[in-house]
Parts: sequence; C-alpha cells; structure tokens
Amino acid sequence: MTAEPRVLSGRYRIDEVIGRGGMATVFRGEDLTLGREVAIKVLDRDLANDNAFRTRFRLEAQAASRMAHPTIVRVYDAGEDAAVGDDGVTRPVPYIVMELVKGRLLKDIIAAGPVPVADTVRYIDGILEALEYSHRAGVIHRDIKPGNVMITEAGGVKVMDFGIARAVSDGSSTVAETTAIIGTASYFSPEQAKGEPVDARADVYSTGVVLYELLVGRPPFRGETPVAVAYQHVSEAPIAPSEVNDTVPRSLDAVALRALAKDPYQRYQDAASFRDAVDATVDGRSPSKRQVSTLTSELYGPNPRHAAETARSLRQLSTDTTMTRTQAGPPVAWIWTGVGILAVLLISIAFWVFSIRPDEAPPTSASTVPDVTGMTYERAIETLAEAELLAVRINEENAQVAEGNVIRTDPEADETLVPDSEVRVYVSEGKETVTVPTLDGLGQDAATAALESAGLELGIVTQRNDPSLPGGTVISADQPEGAVVPIGSTVNLEVASGRVTITDVTGYTVDAATRDLEALELAVLTQEDTSCPSSNADPVVASQSLAPGDVPIHSEITLVYCSGT
Repeated sequence: MTAEPRVLSGRYRIDEVIGRGGMATVFRGEDLTLGREVAIKVLDRDLANDNAFRTRFRLEAQAASRMAHPTIVRVYDAGEDAAVGDDGVTRPVPYIVMELVKGRLLKDIIAAGPVPVADTVRYIDGILEALEYSHRAGVIHRDIKPGNVMITEAGGVKVMDFGIARAVSDGSSTVAETTAIIGTASYFSPEQAKGEPVDARADVYSTGVVLYELLVGRPPFRGETPVAVAYQHVSEAPIAPSEVNDTVPRSLDAVALRALAKDPYQRYQDAASFRDAVDATVDGRSPSKRQVSTLTSELYGPNPRHAAETARSLRQLSTDTTMTRTQAGPPVAWIWTGVGILAVLLISIAFWVFSIRPDEAPPTSASTVPDVTGMTYERAIETLAEAELLAVRINEENAQVAEGNVIRTDPEADETLVPDSEVRVYVSEGKETVTVPTLDGLGQDAATAALESAGLELGIVTQRNDPSLPGGTVISADQPEGAVVPIGSTVNLEVASGRVTITDVTGYTVDAATRDLEALELAVLTQEDTSCPSSNADPVVASQSLAPGDVPIHSEITLVYCSGT
C-alpha cells in the first residue's frame, strides 16, 4: 500500500526529490490551493533546530519573495511545519516554496567542458541582469555559483537562492563553518574569505569566477581544502583564461581579470558596468596581449608570478608542522609583565564576587513585549530584537491591514517574557491576488470580459489613432500581462480609435502627398483637372476629397491636380 504523500501546512504536497544540497533537500510538489506545480526546499534538521537561524531564514526568504524578474527564480512562500521523528520528538520543518524551473543546472553544463563563447556571454549576461535587478532592490546574493543558476529548456537564465547565503553566513563564525554549509569556497570573494562585510561587488567577483569557469572549464583557483582555495582568492593572481584555453578571445581575458580584482574598488563597481563590458566584447573590441599583461600587473602587482610564489610559500609555512622555530621568543620581562597584569585582574574579580551579599544579587532580567501592531514586519523584527525577543512570522489573510504589516502578536503587548523568547507575529497577506490576463489585440468588449473573469475592473479607456487596428482594439494596458495584482484592481486600457489624422496636402507634389497618405494606410486616387493650367513639371495637389482632420482607417481619398495648358 502506497503511503499518503506529505502535505506541509495543509497546502503544499511533497512529491519526489529533485535535488540535494549542503543545507536542504528540494522536492517537486504542488500548491493544492492554487493548483500549480512548485519546488519545495526543506531545510536539513541541523539547521532547523537553530531558532536564531530559522528567524534569519524567514526574513531572507521574505526579502527574496519581493523580487519578481524573468531571470530570478520566484519565491512564492516560506513557512514552518512540524514533524515527529523516529525518537518521538517533534521538530520544526522550515521550508521555502519556489517556482519550478525545468532545465539544467549551469554546473552540469560546465561539467562537459569549456562552454562556447557565444553561450558564455549569454549566460553571464543573464546572471548579471538578475544581479542588476536584485542589487537595486537592496538584496545581495552572496553565493553566486553554477550550482545556483538554472538554464531553462528555452535557453533562458534563472538565478536562485537569493538571501539564503546571508542567513547561513550570519550564523557561522568562520570561513570553514560557512563553507561546510553552502558547499564550496571556489566562488568566494576575497572579502568573504577574510570575513569582512560584503556589498554588491562580492557578487561581481563571484560572477567573474563563473565567467572564468565557463571559458576554461574550471575555476581560477583550486586546492585540497576550502581554506586553501579561500587563501588563493586573497593572495594569488589568476592566469588569463586564454593561457588555459587558447580559443578564448583576449577581450574576455580583460573582462574576467577586472572582475576578479582583489580590491573591490578595482572591480566593476556594479553588475550593470560588468554587463556593459561583457556586451562590448561582442562588438569585437579586443586588447592586445601586452595590454592584458599591463592590466594584470595593475590589478595583481608588478610581478604576479612572484606574488603567487610568495603566497604559496606563506601557505606552506602556515601548514608545515615539521619546521623548527629559529626566531627567539619575546623578552622574559614581557612575559612576567603579562603574568603580573593577569594576576591583578584575577584577584580583583575574586574580591568583587566574594564581597557581594546574597540580598544584593542583581535581579533576574525580563523582557516586555512591545506594541508592534500596524508596523511592517521588518520594523517589528527590529523592535522585538531591541527588547531581546525573537519574532516568528505567521501569515494571515486580512483585507483591513496592508500587506506585510502586523495584525497582532501572541503574547500581546506589555506581557513579560524571559529574554530570547519567541513572539508569534501575525502578518497580513493583504487581499487575494490574481494574474492579469492577455489583453493586447482583443476588442474592448472581449478585454472587459477577460478582466471581469479574472476578478479585475475596467478603468479609464483612452483612444489612440492607429492606422492598422480596427476601432476598439486594445493597444496596451497599464498592467502588463502576467502581473500579479490584488483582486478587484483597476486596469486602464489604451484602444484604437479606428481613425487616422490627415493633414492639408494641397500644394504638395502628387508623389509626396501620395507617399504620406499611403503611410497612413489610406487608398489614394488621383484625378486630373484640365480646366486649370499645370504649374510645373511635377504635378501639384490642387484639392483633396477629404478635409484635414480625423477620418476612418483605410479610407479612400482623391487628390486633384491641374494638368491644363
């Protein structure tokens, strides 16, 4: 007998596994409410047991869900279910519901070897287009790599896992811990490898690594351990791609080396600049080998080979346990000074502890739940964090409270809790949403019916002259096809008037007038008038059968010209 498929939160049915990673398992599934196929990412148990991580995870998933772009895998929902393990203990099951993309991972394409330059440029352009959009939205990916890029069956690019790397790295204290979770250090920027704050230029660097790997079939830096690879990102100069694969044009050498600059200020400063540089290579603008060498010296030092040897030597010194110490230790006086200071500190602490009477012990701390009703969820998280409390998001449909704002909390405001307690925050999902149907090309009546069927309302109808379209045909709508909008929203239409505007063409030559009127798709006839003398060799329009102004499309107009002597 087949077991019943599992359903998360009473809505998302889990089907077969379609992928596994270092932090989650991805399943094919179905949204039973909307009746659509989805991909469901379920966090592994070790991460799910960390309350602080689950809070960060929900926050980052919410930020990613606000991004809607053709090159980004949509995040539809994020939630938390519960499951009883074999040991009888109930554990949380955090999950993300995403768009189901049919295609291949970019890492599987690269596994077959270097990718043709034309495809490389197209893939990188798609990744940078996604980053350009996300950076404008204030979201840094932090984990750009071929395993996070899908190539659809139509050849399009889809970038996934926005914000997840931040949720992981915020909870990991070392490079090694972070690497263990998110997979590989091959795509780290130098600032990530050093544990420094990162900005959009870290994504630029990681995309540069992906560009390099597409061109030559491997990343620029490899090592036996993630830490060894991270060290190379910080200290070693990459070899120009054309020196590994001689089919790579030098124009892409320059682009890749610039993107891989150690100093963020020497890289492309944003995804748009990087994208422009990649697109420029298509135009055939290629630097000389000497120019590429000069660029390498500028970015990585006057002698990159020497710099690389120095870095390798330093790494060997840091890992070789057989080498004996030859330098003298610190002076003995320094040692005794340090011991004396430490002793004074220990005696002071011991005196303070034993001098406190039991009735003077500090009171147990407590946290009061602040009133966050009506705030945005992001502001509510910050307010609760200031009170040393953790927010747990629960979505709830509510037409009276704006989408994303807090409806209420449990426990309620002014209740006292132990610090680091969880507070359930009920957040409004706003009104039910619908998808704008196809309207362009429909007649006005058909478009009105389509809007009503979708639960939308017809707004202002503006007419515009168009020589090709019958009157009442929809030219455009102020909400694009496929846009997700609240049910009951108003959609304004621009429709064809069924008319065109003609001007006074008397005094034009017949050829010029005919040309202008036929451009408006009018039927032009000419007629001689022998009662008036011809003015010159080129006949001139003496009168027109239709007065200047608006006339029905495809109208017939007669131009009269003098032909007498």
